[in-house]
Amino acid sequence: MGIVFSNGYAQENIEENDSIEETYMIIAGDTVPRKSIDLDEVVILRKLKFSSNDERRQYLILRRKTRKVYPYAKLASERLVELNSRLEDIKSKSSRKRYTRIVQNYIEDQFSEELKKLTHTEGQILVKLIHRQTGTTAFNLIRNLKSGWRAFWYNTTASLFDISLKEEYDPKNNQEDFLIEDILQRSFQANILDPQATALDFKYIELTDKWRAEKKNNKRS
Repeated sequence: MGIVFSNGYAQENIEENDSIEETYMIIAGDTVPRKSIDLDEVVILRKLKFSSNDERRQYLILRRKTRKVYPYAKLASERLVELNSRLEDIKSKSSRKRYTRIVQNYIEDQFSEELKKLTHTEGQILVKLIHRQTGTTAFNLIRNLKSGWRAFWYNTTASLFDISLKEEYDPKNNQEDFLIEDILQRSFQANILDPQATALDFKYIELTDKWRAEKKNNKRS
């Protein structure tokens, strides 16, 4: 059965200048009055529970590092989408190179010094989050010359060469990645980080149920 939503209004005179407005929902050709209001989806986050103080401390450390590097991953996604979109409209090879250089210089001016200060762990989280935001590994971004990220990475992340640029973000199978996603979702709701949807295919709520069940099973065994 197809469902189509429509914003229609019916007016019923109460007094000379008063009216009642109702929103209608059209279902398979039938018009039905509907007085509810559609709201943006809200994810209800469960209260955090830790098995030990050490587990809690590790989570807080991961939270600090994730919040620190997330803005860089978000920037990578935004600039990559913008850059590739613009390059599709630029026919001249010299103009494409010139525009790529402009974007690269902007990123380096804004963030290069900060990126050089990242620790090994923070760099690895950044690589994973870039995969989360773009759907592409940092390695492939570097290899893709037209994206302009080769010089950016090699010029600004020399201290991160020992990390795996092929690392993927996998909250379905990697518990630390799930914890990173949990940190992001909580930070989005608390307005600590600006939300950006993942380019990957997973649902946070489903992952929450999966990892909670797995934790219970591990306690029993």
